[in-house]
Amino acid sequence: MSTTLQHHGYDGSVEYSAEDKMLHGRVVGIRDMISFGGKSVRELEKNFRDAVDEYLEFCKKQGKTPNKPFKGSLSVRLRDGLHTKAAIFAEKNDVKINTVINDALDEYLAKSA
Repeated sequence: MSTTLQHHGYDGSVEYSAEDKMLHGRVVGIRDMISFGGKSVRELEKNFRDAVDEYLEFCKKQGKTPNKPFKGSLSVRLRDGLHTKAAIFAEKNDVKINTVINDALDEYLAKSA
């Protein structure tokens, strides 16, 4: 089951508001704020696609480079010794340190879901 919408490489969140009986969302993974809504799933999906298309068109008209979604590259500062522990673990298990970090994040996020 997916909880996000996708269009032109952009991801949109999906939330339900019981207060106004509406579906809401925003484009995630970029600095600019793009939100959309709808009374049905079909309307929400259409409004998401329209919002992304309008954002891209607006940026083009303004001569602005659109924010790009997260690309999978992240700079992280680790606590003292954690980098060393991760590197040793990776070496002992014959994997790259990126694999160790990705697996650890997957496991951590699966617990919080």
